Order: sequence, then structure tokens, then C-alpha cells
Amino acid sequence: MYFERKAYNKLLEWKKLYSDKYAALLEGARRVGKSTIAENFAKNEYKSYILIDFSKATKNIRDCFEDIGNLDLFFLRLQAETGVTLYKKESLIIFDEVQLFPKARQAIKHLVFDGRYSYLETGSLISIKKNVKDILIPSEEMKIQVYPMDYEEFCNATGNSYELLKQIYGTGATIGQATNRKLMRDLRIYMAVGGMPQAVEAYIEGRNFSEIDMVKRQIISLYEEDFKKIDASGRISALYHSIPAQLAKDSKKYRITTAIGKKSNTKAEELLYELIDSKTVLPCYNSTNPRVSLADTKDFDSYKLYLSDTGLFITLMFIDRPVTENTIYAKMLSDKLPANLGYLYENLIAQMITAEGRELYYHTWKKASSTHYYEVDFLISEGSKINAFEIKSSGSGKHESINAFYKKFSSNIHNIYLLSQKDVGKEADLLFKPFYLMPFLI
Repeated sequence: MYFERKAYNKLLEWKKLYSDKYAALLEGARRVGKSTIAENFAKNEYKSYILIDFSKATKNIRDCFEDIGNLDLFFLRLQAETGVTLYKKESLIIFDEVQLFPKARQAIKHLVFDGRYSYLETGSLISIKKNVKDILIPSEEMKIQVYPMDYEEFCNATGNSYELLKQIYGTGATIGQATNRKLMRDLRIYMAVGGMPQAVEAYIEGRNFSEIDMVKRQIISLYEEDFKKIDASGRISALYHSIPAQLAKDSKKYRITTAIGKKSNTKAEELLYELIDSKTVLPCYNSTNPRVSLADTKDFDSYKLYLSDTGLFITLMFIDRPVTENTIYAKMLSDKLPANLGYLYENLIAQMITAEGRELYYHTWKKASSTHYYEVDFLISEGSKINAFEIKSSGSGKHESINAFYKKFSSNIHNIYLLSQKDVGKEADLLFKPFYLMPFLI
């Protein structure tokens, strides 16, 4: 099953403007749909294409790269081995899972300079970094990030009208309790299924949520296998598994020692960066001074971690059992899970912000004469100012942090928002918005 993906449009732009100077590299976690996007793009946009999947390429194909000095011979051998005719300026060569064969990646420089054909690579970063120690990384690569399917892509795949949400946002008015409840239920279905294409496909095929959950568990198992290739002790897996529990505690930052105990700081940080590079998690950094550029005030020692996919997050929350039962999903969809799941909605918003190509930031500061802290969940720059967001899983409730933030940084703030399951509203300068309108606020 093929889904419309935004990365496809970025590839169209690359083909039109940059393919004569750069190869495109589709980057992202495993199972987000990179290979499918690449092959569909090749089929639709080129006269012919060669797909070399390095996870199963024959020795003869790999041998073609031993001598890249004679490109005439290289292309003749490639065509003979694959049975595909290449046409100058009209053919695409795909290096799928390129991290598994670094020589092919190194050859990109010469191949792009040669100019006969276009080149598209796909790779999962967790393996790319480990396999490039002895090769020259090509500067002739244009990186295109592929994320799990965002809410717009999910709506398009499942037949829900995203355009309707856009119109609702455009009015700025309340939509009414009954419609708001329906739109929130639609969003919770997206949260439960997630944006991994295999899980979305299972949902469209009418599988029940336990069956969809098994699809997500297989993806998590695949990630764990990848983590163990880098660190056999299982500590990267422990860092990954600790994310829901640490967010549930509502602490102001992620603690490595909580996940893996006290180890050498340098080694622990290396493992953390391996996890972040895998694109399976989303780091959210504390901005020490939101008055200025968020990127310039990033505190590398104070951060939170979210999962790149909220559907995987829900499965990871219940990973202690063989499968997450349909009853748990039913309760979640009807908003009847007993636990305070504010952190689940935080993960959703983190995923939405990241899908727009933005980095994640939050801000904490100490309350006067107290050991407690104020915290604003997300900050997004808009021009020279910032928008601040507080997340509430149910009602609008108390919101002293966002009000205190506005008071402290008012000259630097464009808008402050409280995101919840409630309809549109306003209280002084604080704007209330339901979660499903978040993509339009970024």
C-alpha cells in the first residue's frame, strides 16, 4: 500500500533544482517508509531506474564498486547485472540501505560529478555513522528527513478531511462540544495507531488494535536489535525504554542514571548521542534564556526525550505484557484511561513540531522562595519573537507557569497557548486551542 508523503514533494524539488549537483539522501529511522518513497519516486519521475538494495545485493553488484575509476565500464556492468537500460539525464540509480556498503556512498562524489544520471540514497543513521570511519563522506549529498507519517498524511491515508481542520482553524471560532469531541477522537486514533506506515496499513486493512500493536512491537524489536549492534550491553535499549516512565514522573529533565545507573559520563553521553542519531527519539532542550535565539541558549545538560512516533510510545508504555489488549486501546480512544496522560499528549505535540522541521525547546525556572519550578512545555520561534505552549491532557485547569512566563518575557513573546482537549477559547492573553489545531500554530 502506498501513501502520499511530503518527502516525495521535497524529492520533486530536488530533481528540478539540484539533482545535477547533489545526490538526495533520505534520512530517518527504520521503517518510516524511505525505501517505498524512493522506489515510487523512481517509477513515476524517471524513464528507467536501478534499485540496489545493499541489504541483499549480490557479490557481482558489490564488485562493480571495486573500480569506480572507469565509469563507462562501471555503468555497463551495472546495466548487465540488473538488466536495466540507463538513459542519460533520464535515469535514477537508488542506493537503498547505503549504510551497509560504504564504498557506494563514497562513490557518490564521482558519480554526481560525472553527471550522466541522478542518484538517490536511503539510510538509517544508526548504522550510517558506524560504517563511515574509513571513507570520505561526500559533500555532494542533499539530506531530506523522513519522519513517521504526520497527522495530515494520516488523514489523507485514512479518508479524514484535513482540509476541514484547516478551515476550522481559519475561522478562529469555537466548533461546538459535539464536533470537538469527534475531532479529538479522530486524533486519538492517530495517537493509538501512530505514523509508522506498516501500522497505518494494518489499521486501514481493518485489523484490531491488538494486531496493530503487534506490528508496532516488531518495529520496536527491530530498533532494539539495531541498538545492540552498537552497544551489546543493552544500555541504549534501556535509555529508550526509560522515556515513558521519566516523562510520567514530570521531572524537569531526562536522567541517564535513572535508565542505566551511574556509569562513566563520557561513555553514557556517547550512548545517548547514538540513540538521538538513530532518529527513534526526539530531544527537547531547555532554553536557558528565551529572550534570545533558542538555538544559542540550548542547554545540552538539560533535556527531555520523546519518541519519534506516538503510536510506538503507547506500545512502549505497555511493553511489560505480551500484547496491549484491545480494551486498553478502547479506553484510550474514549479518553477513559485512569492515569494522567499529559505526557502522552506532550509526545504528540513534540512529534507534530518535529514533523515541520523544527527543533524542540522548553524552559524551566525556579519559583521564588520555593524548591519548585515553573515549566513551559514547548517554545517555537516566530520571527524575532517566540510562541509558548503549555500542554494539559484534559481541561484547561490551572496554568500558572504559562502566565508567569508571559509576565517575565512579555516583550519577547508573540503568543501564548494552552493546548488541551477542549474547544477554542481565550483568557486574557492566553489562547486555548484543541490539540488537533497544533499543526497550524507552528
